Amino acid sequence: MASHGARNRSGGRPTLEEVAARAGVGRGTVSRVINGSPRVSDATRAAVEAAVAELGYVPNTAARALAANRTDAIALVVPEPETRFFAEPYFSDMLRGVGAELSDTEMQLLLIFAGSDRERRRLAQYLAAHRVDGVLLVSVHADDPLPDLLSQLEIPAVISGPRSAAETLPSVDSDNYGGGRSAVEHLLSRGRTRIAHITGRLDVYGAQRRVDGYRDALRDAGYPADEGFIAPGDFTEEGGHRAMRELLARTPSLDAVFAGSDVMAAGARRALREAGRRLPEDVAMVGYDDSAIARHMDPPLTSVRQPIEEMGRRMLDLLLTEIADRRPAVSRGLERRQVVLATELVERSSS
Repeated sequence: MASHGARNRSGGRPTLEEVAARAGVGRGTVSRVINGSPRVSDATRAAVEAAVAELGYVPNTAARALAANRTDAIALVVPEPETRFFAEPYFSDMLRGVGAELSDTEMQLLLIFAGSDRERRRLAQYLAAHRVDGVLLVSVHADDPLPDLLSQLEIPAVISGPRSAAETLPSVDSDNYGGGRSAVEHLLSRGRTRIAHITGRLDVYGAQRRVDGYRDALRDAGYPADEGFIAPGDFTEEGGHRAMRELLARTPSLDAVFAGSDVMAAGARRALREAGRRLPEDVAMVGYDDSAIARHMDPPLTSVRQPIEEMGRRMLDLLLTEIADRRPAVSRGLERRQVVLATELVERSSS
């Protein structure tokens, strides 16, 4: 039986993908079993080992040849200033998830900032030398040249959220549209009808989708979105403060606000207090991320939870699959790998 299974449908050696399909698991899980990772259940390990035996999969020779061309390092690239990375819980949560998933491997993680043109040029030279096996790209803007550069260099890469609906690189994101909708539906259920929205940077696709969810929830409830109730922010506390002051000057009758991040919500709360508005009596508020900021605000902030650590783990798992094949998905012509994780509204006293 083993000798029969040692050939796949095209007559060649069985592949990792075929083992995964036979065992009913992902390629990353098969890699963990083969590499002896403890983070696999006994039942899953038994299923993979049975599939390996049945197909006659022999990884040793191929794995050694593959390892000869590897650096055993991946880069987590953040195209933002370092100050933003350390100020926003989103990034530390993402890093925690990546680190947890990477701990079962022999690979090293490099944290690289590329927030300026000079840093981007330096990074391009570094990547062109193929000093890493793959890249995790976090906080991607629509005009960012880095994803296209990675494709040109044929470096396996996964990004934290697509640049658009037509994204070609593998990505892992949360349901930004659903999260925006749930925030507004919650405020509507509290009897609020003049709901403002402080957006994130609109060159980030996720921020655009939160705006779409905001608009559609209002429209479906019979309150077409008034563009005067939307103010742009930039995911910073100061941006939230500035946007809230703009909204209060333009639409003083607002009775609720959905902020596109907890950090911006903190800035908006400061502006409301300066204007003598109380939370939630005068203005109800919902944030986004469900970070530590939300729990420690006064009053505690209702927020849309996105599973950021899980996003980091899934990004790393997807990248390891890309590295195992050694060719980026766009070069293989495979179906796009766009993972979208569910969000959850966490109710607190700000609304």
